[in-house]
Amino acid sequence: MDLISDIAANRAAILARIGDAARASMRAPEDVALVAVSKQQPDERVEAMLATGQRLYGENRVQEAQARWTERRARFADLKLRLIGPLQSNKAQDAVALFDAIDSLDRPKLAKALADAAQKLGRCPEVLVQVNTGEEPQKAGVAPAEADAFIKAVREEYGLPVAGLMCIPPVDEEPAMHFALLAKIAARNGLSTLSMGMSDDFETAVRFGATQVRVGSALFGNRA
Repeated sequence: MDLISDIAANRAAILARIGDAARASMRAPEDVALVAVSKQQPDERVEAMLATGQRLYGENRVQEAQARWTERRARFADLKLRLIGPLQSNKAQDAVALFDAIDSLDRPKLAKALADAAQKLGRCPEVLVQVNTGEEPQKAGVAPAEADAFIKAVREEYGLPVAGLMCIPPVDEEPAMHFALLAKIAARNGLSTLSMGMSDDFETAVRFGATQVRVGSALFGNRA
């Protein structure tokens, strides 16, 4: 099989699994979006994924995404890019210019930088607040106990459109309880978007209400 066939088969298999998990939870498969995590993927794999019709991509770094997507943006009008990695405040303007969504908002300084950039550029990406559900010191995200107050501040003080929440559970813990916690915080704040679940646990995430799952290696194959 050639690369496009391989990648198309991977994508079809993942979409089928998302569909099965959604239906098992009495949800519609189309209520769960597949975010293809394209960070560090070689150009030929990205082109192969685009050839399958996949148009929603997640990136970790602003500069890498600029290099990968600036020219492709002109070719694919329906392309949607989400920043799923940590963002430095000094890169906020570049991020607002490039991305359709920033999924990793986790501190007031960044909220202010994003609000300022949105005002300056006249465009505002969708925003997700990242919650550090495992309260891991090495990981970005707002502590669960501080999430409500932070969401309120982002909306009222900075005027940013908070659409939902994102989390990355600890690798050595059962992800279900983290997904359940994120869904609970989202529900009490009236948020409908839940970005949770990756290659190893996306079906569990769908069961707990994920509206977006972020899949990299299971789609593209392992990075070299």
